[in-house]
Amino acid sequence: MIRKYLKRYAFSLAAIAVMVTVMIIDWNTGEKALGTTLYSFQEMALVLPPIFVLLGLLDAWVPRETIIRFVGEGSGIKGALLSVLLGTAAAGPLYAAFPVAGVMMKKGAKFFNVLLFIGAWSTTKVPMVAFEMASLGPTFSLTRLGISIIGIVLIALIMQKVMKKEEVELIYERAKEL
Repeated sequence: MIRKYLKRYAFSLAAIAVMVTVMIIDWNTGEKALGTTLYSFQEMALVLPPIFVLLGLLDAWVPRETIIRFVGEGSGIKGALLSVLLGTAAAGPLYAAFPVAGVMMKKGAKFFNVLLFIGAWSTTKVPMVAFEMASLGPTFSLTRLGISIIGIVLIALIMQKVMKKEEVELIYERAKEL
């Protein structure tokens, strides 16, 4: 039983061991690293609960048929565009996109559309584009946005082709367990 927990939490235990080692070797660096780690945990603790509440509402209120109709297998280009728009309009850090994607998969979203959603969440969010326009100018921002969208689509197509059907089915099975 202890072996099971050690295996399960090996990465966390190794990270703690590295942190303690750094603090022993150089207290100031260790203190900064610990401060950064605690700040990250605090940020996650503030972001994740509302995301999970929204996920619960999405899971309970949006029927599976609706998800299938709009972003499921037969949704075509409209489903792809909607997935990109949902990812673009999303708020929050990238790690919040994965539970949302899991619920989408659980409800029957097409794998390609889930990949588009995650890609859009990571690179095309409205606040980020607005900040870029103000800081770097519209030419740069719109060029980067266009290239990013092309890249997202290409990556989603490649992932869809490269991944075996069994791998995708396993991902869907794990999403259903959530």
